Amino acid sequence: MLTTTRKPATIGDILTEEFMQPLGLTQAALAEAMGVQRKHVNELCNGRRSVTAATALILARVFGNSPDFWLNVQRRSDLWEVMNSPAERARVERAKPLSAAA
Repeated sequence: MLTTTRKPATIGDILTEEFMQPLGLTQAALAEAMGVQRKHVNELCNGRRSVTAATALILARVFGNSPDFWLNVQRRSDLWEVMNSPAERARVERAKPLSAAA
C-alpha cells in the first residue's frame, strides 16, 4: 500500500478553495443551491462531516463535475487518516492475509 506523509486536501479545503472562493459563493448560497441547511455546508467546510454518496451526487450536480470526484477526495482523506493513526494502523496490521493464515 502506497503511503505518503503529506496529508491530502480535505473536502473542506477543496470545496472552499477550489469551488466556493473562485465562484464567490458563501456557505448560505451553496446550501441553497444544494437544497440543504447551511449547517450541512458548514460542517463539510470545517471537516466535521464526511461526503456520503448522496452528498457527492448533490455536489456533482451543483458544480457540474462527477460524484466520483467528491467520493475520491473523501476516500483519500479517510485512508490517510487511518494510515497515520497509530491505533488504526496497528488494527490494520493485525489482519493476516488468507494465504498466511492457513
